[in-house]
Amino acid sequence: MKQKQKFLSNAELAAFFSQMAMIQHSGIPAVEGVTMMEEDAEDEETRKLLASIHQVIDETGSLHPALEASNVFPGYALNMVRIGELSGNLDEVLTSLSDYYEREDTIQKEIRSAVTYPLVMVGIMIAIVAILLIRVMPVFQQVYRQLGSDMTGISGSLLHLGNFLGSYGYIILLVLAVLGVLAVWLVRNKKIQLPFLQNFYEKIAAGRFASGMALTLSSGLDTDESLDMILDLVNDEKMNEKIKKCREMTAEGTEFSEALAQSGIFGGLYSRMISVGYRVGSVDTVMKKVAQRYQEETQDLVSGLISVIEPSLVALLSLVVGVILLSVILPLLGILSGMGGL
Repeated sequence: MKQKQKFLSNAELAAFFSQMAMIQHSGIPAVEGVTMMEEDAEDEETRKLLASIHQVIDETGSLHPALEASNVFPGYALNMVRIGELSGNLDEVLTSLSDYYEREDTIQKEIRSAVTYPLVMVGIMIAIVAILLIRVMPVFQQVYRQLGSDMTGISGSLLHLGNFLGSYGYIILLVLAVLGVLAVWLVRNKKIQLPFLQNFYEKIAAGRFASGMALTLSSGLDTDESLDMILDLVNDEKMNEKIKKCREMTAEGTEFSEALAQSGIFGGLYSRMISVGYRVGSVDTVMKKVAQRYQEETQDLVSGLISVIEPSLVALLSLVVGVILLSVILPLLGILSGMGGL
């Protein structure tokens, strides 16, 4: 865990809560557990962070104020730890937090994979085509001139394009670099959603809702309190509107499972699963299963997207390269054939 940002990353949060959960399950006091983690820390920044947590736990005897004082844990995690300590099931809360942030880390990786891989492929395509236009086409032009001809038509236009790219290469590279930075910013900006990934974002939002509800309900919160906490967690405007609608309906006396269905948070199958879970008193368990299903669906979407994009881009690259080469080689063969006839 490296304290290089305002909050720890999802992977770091998952690792921390996983270790603390094991410590709690083993019956080791939190202060001793943090001491053990401090001794095993691999870098100085992590060691300092754990030392500060250790100091506050030693003074207060509580984990929540220690994590709050470190200023690197998000409010949602702090609230859940506080609830876990008050309800006496801190070990379960820590385990749930570990699972939750592991899923969040997986989701982030899936988003990066879904967007970054096509961008890399497009970048490779641009580089290959640029090399053909800037480096290869002038070589063919020399061959044409040695044969007493010149490149015209499509090949001539491509040659001029290559010369233009060669003359203004630095400016074009700068523009591409700016576009690359913009693409990275779009990937990392959670408030901006790319239109072609809308279904993907909807599943992520539904999965985060289910995961958060599983955690809050298993911690002893009722459905209304859980819905209030989830509003600050999902980070999706459309889903937040659905959650608000669900919250209003439950406040008016509508059954929780029915409110979930009518507000459009879940589809038919998942709504029925939650309805059954609500009746038997295990809605938190069902929510956890629903979150896992949504995670599997998002992984399948990413795999499917990549399986379609990769061959499509390869086919497009082959087509572009083929057109470039044929535009040069076919007229050249015609020239050579004419010279043979002479």
